Amino acid sequence: MARKGRRSCDCRRFLRNNWLLLSTVCAVALGIGVGVLVREYGKLSNLDKFYFAFPGEVLMRMLKLIILPLIISSMITGVAALDSSVSGKIGLRAVVYYFCTTVIAVILGIVLVVTIKPGVSQKADEIDRTGSTPEVTTVDAMLDLIRNMFPENLVQACFQQYKTKREEVKLTNELEKNSTTVTEEPVTIVMTTEVLENKTKEYKIVGMYSDGINVLGLIVFCLVFGIVIGKMGEKGQVLVDFFNALNDATMKIVQIIMWYMPLGILFLIAGKIIEVEDWEIFRKLGLYMATVLSGLAIHSIVVLPLIYLITVRKNPFQFAIGMAQALLTALMISSSSATLPVTFRCAEEKNHVDKRITRFVLPVGATINMDGTALYEAVAAVFIAQLNDLDLDAGKIITISVTATAASIGAAGVPQAGLVTMVIVLSAVGLPAEDVTLIIAVDWLLDRFRTMVNVLGDAFGAGIVEKLSKRELEQMDVSSEVNIVNPFALETTILDNDEPETKKSYVNGGFAIDKSDTISFTQTSQF
Repeated sequence: MARKGRRSCDCRRFLRNNWLLLSTVCAVALGIGVGVLVREYGKLSNLDKFYFAFPGEVLMRMLKLIILPLIISSMITGVAALDSSVSGKIGLRAVVYYFCTTVIAVILGIVLVVTIKPGVSQKADEIDRTGSTPEVTTVDAMLDLIRNMFPENLVQACFQQYKTKREEVKLTNELEKNSTTVTEEPVTIVMTTEVLENKTKEYKIVGMYSDGINVLGLIVFCLVFGIVIGKMGEKGQVLVDFFNALNDATMKIVQIIMWYMPLGILFLIAGKIIEVEDWEIFRKLGLYMATVLSGLAIHSIVVLPLIYLITVRKNPFQFAIGMAQALLTALMISSSSATLPVTFRCAEEKNHVDKRITRFVLPVGATINMDGTALYEAVAAVFIAQLNDLDLDAGKIITISVTATAASIGAAGVPQAGLVTMVIVLSAVGLPAEDVTLIIAVDWLLDRFRTMVNVLGDAFGAGIVEKLSKRELEQMDVSSEVNIVNPFALETTILDNDEPETKKSYVNGGFAIDKSDTISFTQTSQF
């Protein structure tokens, strides 16, 4: 009887702790079932499909709503909680980890696509093209990345990103310049050929703003702002307390959103299944998809857990299970930035990663750590080369590796940003950029899986950086204890000034702790 009672108690505890994860899994299964049934028997119009997916759209909007206050509050409090030298070391470790895992992912993708050769048995003409090719140049994209790191208007950075595009300057010949009559007729083919042969084309750079949060610019500003208020001591403590309260309030709102998540995910996945028109493309690109998915599986099941096991010496799969809710959310909404609220919750509450690490590492990881995207871009570039019967020598494969790594770092954490960076990779090795339209039809599905790998890489990174930074964090805790109470100094202050009992605020890793001046040695030992 006692055994049965214990089992039922354990079962109840498991359900209470994991009800959200279980309900989300059920919602995914129901969403797939409902989507298939409605697709087969519903015969919905385009307008009906739009209305059907509305609850899923509401979930996406709620998650995107919370990104901005979460990134700002977590980054500022996370950096302010750390000493400037400690934050520098933690940042360096995180960047080294992100760079190494991204390089490994690219190499893994290239090895798989060269071995499996998914594009050799097909021709580019056999696959239907979908969508249009984004107009991107490598140099301008990299310069835009640097420009967005330093936004000229902080408020505008909350909802817009800066981007540039090239516009060709029309060149007129000498005869047209000297003639008195202005003709508006287009230049003949012969003249165009002569201009192309004798003169280079002139371009001008036109700047514009596009919708979307400039996450990179906000992170850079919050990083600097956090360091500054952390160094201000008592003067900056008011701001630290404010952003701590903002972060706590934001996480409370995240908990409320979690209650709605299963319903939103059900309609999100069902709506996407109903929306897809051509399932035949999945058969044509089946081998390519299998190559990408097998690479993502190896990277997430073998490579990342192995790095975590070697560094932390703990069970990586237990850590991954703790991140299950975040991984499932990433799979459904295909945005690492929108998944960030859930990632925070899982890392801090389920896996008990130090808040000083998660607040600093996770927002940066969601922006620049794109293992899945890098692997996908490397595979896609070689696949398109195989479709066009182009042999890639060692130099071009190295170029693909370097460009895919750099481009994935520049990819914003928004859905299908990989397509834009894909054009950069193709242009770098002279492949036709318009061939990106060959893989757009299946990108929505692959995007979900690579986003899940990106989020898993961010989470493992937080655990690894916490382990490597354990000594610095312990030293900060010790120094905080010393700063909280110095009985001799406080006694002297009271004797000299003859002031009544007062309270002073001391910084403990970015969190205010108030202690009266009459703290005894026995109380000190409790910290």
